[in-house]
This record gives sequence, structure tokens and C-alpha cells, in this order.
Amino acid sequence: MSMETRPVQKMRTEGRATMTVEEAARELGIGRGLAYELARRGEIPTLRLGRRLIVPVAALKRLLATGDDRPGA
Repeated sequence: MSMETRPVQKMRTEGRATMTVEEAARELGIGRGLAYELARRGEIPTLRLGRRLIVPVAALKRLLATGDDRPGA
């Protein structure tokens, strides 16, 4: 069974530096609860600003492109 590669669609948050965990969940096609769990475990890159937990769009794109969210990876 061969794996097909599909073109990556533009994120709905194009032009923004960050998105909410809920928005990241929608982009990833996963549920809100799982997204928060993955964020808690560090598998989805996040920043805490006060009480808000946000996802840097660039880090999420790197994660999706390479499987690694470290800058320069």
C-alpha cells in the first residue's frame, strides 16, 4: 500500500503569529480535549501569556512539516 502525498492547505490563521489551542485542534483535525492534553505534554508547542495558552503558528507549521517544532530543525 503506497502513501499518497496531498498538498498542504493554507492554515485559516494565515497572517497571524498565534492561534488558540482550539484553533490548532481544528487545523490538526483533533478534538479540543486531545489538543489540550498534547499541549500539556509538550507535543503541541505553546506559550503561556498570563492565563492564556496560545500556539505559535510558525512552530505548529514546523511541527507539521518536519515532525519537530524546534527552530532550525
